[in-house]
Amino acid sequence: MTTINIDIKPFPSEMYFTDTHTHLFLPEFSDDYHQVIQNAIDNNVRKMVLPNIDDLTLAPLLSLCSEFPEYCYPLIGLHPGSVNENYKTKLSKIEETLSVTTVAGIGEIGLDYYWDIGFKKQQIEVFEIQLEWAKTLGLPVAIHVRNSFDDVLHIVEKHAGNKLKGVFHCFTGNIQQAQKVIEFGFYLGIGGIITFKNSGLDQILNAISPEHILLETDSPYLSPVPFRGKRNESSYIPYIASKVAEIYTLTQNEIMNITTGNALKLFTNISTIKTGHLKKFS
Repeated sequence: MTTINIDIKPFPSEMYFTDTHTHLFLPEFSDDYHQVIQNAIDNNVRKMVLPNIDDLTLAPLLSLCSEFPEYCYPLIGLHPGSVNENYKTKLSKIEETLSVTTVAGIGEIGLDYYWDIGFKKQQIEVFEIQLEWAKTLGLPVAIHVRNSFDDVLHIVEKHAGNKLKGVFHCFTGNIQQAQKVIEFGFYLGIGGIITFKNSGLDQILNAISPEHILLETDSPYLSPVPFRGKRNESSYIPYIASKVAEIYTLTQNEIMNITTGNALKLFTNISTIKTGHLKKFS
């Protein structure tokens, strides 16, 4: 893989934006991922957290993080949408990779009952196993929730404590669920949906402090307005931050400082992972 020099431009603030959930390693970025990372840096998005999906995405994920260790940080986990009849083999590969790779957390994990509930029991098993990994390793988790909030909250409550921390990725729950997440000591991941008309997320944010949120894109999905329907990328974080700032009657820079501060508290090692700690894939 060819190494590309990234142009660093000075910014007036010492702080920067953090995209806490982006899938820059997916095929949607294969033709221009260097430019996409440059776009992010040009918009002062200096740290990008990359959650894994399954055993097939490990190589491109870790290769990208190895190529850009100052900007891209891996989470390793098995996405609930990838849990099928071969889930034990996939989970074994994930566990093996965790044993030899320094990561920023466990993810993306959770429950998804939207597409198929044929492997609901297995999803729950895989979710709980990975929560135990997180507690044992002292790592945060990125939790995926779709049509499964009650089950996820119940499982997290069973495991909750000072050894478990994380973020509810792409939060779209109600106020009571948001308050429960915060009680567990978790953050709410806020992405492009906040810019959608009638999303209702503004009411959630009005009820909680910005100290409990993280910014994310979930790129290439869920682009914020004015890019809705197009490929999402990390450089769009400022659009999300602007909407969040509007809701809180704060400046964009204040939201940047608060949310990146939150990200650094959660993903405590994203400032210390170095190239040599990452497994390089050709």
